[in-house]
Amino acid sequence: MSKKVLILSEHDVEDLLTMEECIGVMEDALMALARGEVHNPLRQAIRAPGASGLLGLMPAWRGGEKPHYALKEVCVFPENPKRGLDTHLGAVILHDGETGEPLAFVNAAAVTAIRTAAVSAVATRLLAREDAAVLAILGAGAQARAHVRAIPLVRAIREIRIYSRGSGGVGDPKHLLAATAEEAVRGADIIVTATNSRAPILRREWLSPGTHINAVGSSIAAARELDTETMAASALFVDRRESTLNESGDYLFAKADGAIDETHIRAELGELLIGTASGRSSSEELTLFKSLGLAIEDLASAAFLYDKARTLNRGAWVEF
Repeated sequence: MSKKVLILSEHDVEDLLTMEECIGVMEDALMALARGEVHNPLRQAIRAPGASGLLGLMPAWRGGEKPHYALKEVCVFPENPKRGLDTHLGAVILHDGETGEPLAFVNAAAVTAIRTAAVSAVATRLLAREDAAVLAILGAGAQARAHVRAIPLVRAIREIRIYSRGSGGVGDPKHLLAATAEEAVRGADIIVTATNSRAPILRREWLSPGTHINAVGSSIAAARELDTETMAASALFVDRRESTLNESGDYLFAKADGAIDETHIRAELGELLIGTASGRSSSEELTLFKSLGLAIEDLASAAFLYDKARTLNRGAWVEF
């Protein structure tokens, strides 16, 4: 028996998944992870010899009253911005967790941009100083734009500084465009690194006491945005320990330098949310959230979108 499946375009996702709602959805997903209600294997990257990009596979399962399986399949092509395209293109496929029926195919680029920034907002709410007011963003792509929307939802931001090695900015003349990364981050209270750099673009000597960092851009072992000194000096919080130990170049390079080991990870965000771990210890402490992005975040976003689209009769429903 055929059943209608939901197709959500990039525009559909951007319209239905508001940043405010997504922050709450991400908190719920991270708490479920911390409570052991989620199965989230490490992602798999498929790299064809000679290909300019890769195919990433991110599966997850979540139990509970409405169980789901999901798979995000996404092609990552770092040179795509030069073509006017997102670096991450693909779909989040949502399945019924009781029958296995496919429920929805959701634009992955839009989900990834929104949910990644929403998780950074969760981390910022938990870890940044209450009086943090100056935001610096390194990068000017989709993630930079999403973080410009997300971070002011959890802190009273009065100044936003942007630095990008490429041309252009995030499209708002109120933002201060810095000439260098150092100029952007000197004196900033909150820093977001959202670049495709493979070598450090943020250095410890530029950071003021009490700064909070969301390190977002590097999600592979061979690339990092932060120098070893920043990693070693910061209280490190992560989305998931296993992912950090296996996939984070920021962590692995600092470990190879002998500066840190796995005991340096203070807690997962979900542990802070359910109260089994504590966050910032003082107003002077440097705090760092290393974001890798988890399949459970994509699953939770797709499940939320499926329910909302069905309620509002949005998206395309097709026989499958």
